[in-house]
Amino acid sequence: MSGEQVCRAAGLAVRRPPVPWKETCIVDQRLDFIAAVRQDPHGNFTLLCERFGISRQTGYARLARYEQLGAKGLEDEPPKARSCPHKTPVEVEDRIVEARKERPLEGPKKLRERLLAAAPELELPVASTIGDILARRGMIRPRRARLRVPPHPSPLEPCSEPNELWCVDYKGHFALGDKTRCHPLTITDAASRYLVKCEALTAETYALARPHFERAFVEFGLPARIRSDNGPPFATKALGGLSEMNVWWIQLGIFPERIEPGQPQQNGRHERFHRTLKDHTTKPPAHSMPEQQRAFDYFRRDYNDSRPHEALGQKPPASVYEPSWRPMRAPRAPEYGDGFEVRRVSAGGKISVAGTLLYVGRAVSGQPVGLRPIDDDEWELHYGPLHIGHVLVRKGVARIEPLG
Repeated sequence: MSGEQVCRAAGLAVRRPPVPWKETCIVDQRLDFIAAVRQDPHGNFTLLCERFGISRQTGYARLARYEQLGAKGLEDEPPKARSCPHKTPVEVEDRIVEARKERPLEGPKKLRERLLAAAPELELPVASTIGDILARRGMIRPRRARLRVPPHPSPLEPCSEPNELWCVDYKGHFALGDKTRCHPLTITDAASRYLVKCEALTAETYALARPHFERAFVEFGLPARIRSDNGPPFATKALGGLSEMNVWWIQLGIFPERIEPGQPQQNGRHERFHRTLKDHTTKPPAHSMPEQQRAFDYFRRDYNDSRPHEALGQKPPASVYEPSWRPMRAPRAPEYGDGFEVRRVSAGGKISVAGTLLYVGRAVSGQPVGLRPIDDDEWELHYGPLHIGHVLVRKGVARIEPLG
């Protein structure tokens, strides 16, 4: 007689759940044990447990579970922790949630660094656990799925030290509460992510932007390179894209870099910064230009001095950035080495080659340009370190060919 038949004969209901095939024989063996106990309720329980290869404690536990749950109680249960010694205290969870409410745009890593800076004695969990806590408390919304495309390899020079490269751009202009439009000029140090300038301007012009660059150069010194896009006032449609702005930079000893048209990812660090700036200062925009500038100033102080940056090992940019060793100086015309023929650009922006007047651009009026011969009737045309075009002489007539 099987264990199930014995149980039925003893008047015990057998509730056999659907169990996987591998577990069926285990449940049958345990039903046989229950049946053996019912057949001889006054027998030697210890010997019976030894016969089935279990301890007395396990035998009594199986009897109790069978009486409570039937055959389902004889299945193995997944292990359950009765306690969690590493559970984050509720008070700490409340501090984390409060920090998130104060800074709803910052993630677990930055919040953890801020809390540790404010209260070093606080025992905080790792960033992933903080993320779980925020999700459990409804403080994190799931992200929308985004199309990921492979990055475009940048042809521009990398940087590793502060002031090797500054990145500059205008964040997209937007309307203020009083209907005026704000054009934020932003300058960052590429290596340290330090926000050098964030200025609310009324237009994107050389005349408005230059004073802010001058103040930055006086305060922080001169960078080796400045990277920009191809829009005004950083570039024009003139030869080599020369504008008043980058002519001035060259006269200060700064090399202007420009990304390829339509390739904003080549200035990706700065573009990503603009998203952070937008989230923290323009949602909603201020009522007037002075109010918007105050929002930029408060953000700049927090961004540089307090906000942890993942690319810097969760340190704020100010802890990494150092001013340039090259102080601001007066602009001076570029000089050319051996192998160059130097021509002075006229007030109308022209030079003479082989008896032909060639237009170079009014941005370099009165400035020297360099011609470096590469063939009997071909020269490279330079303004300082910048290669801006080629001069060709064909049948006694000279012409300029732009790069690209």
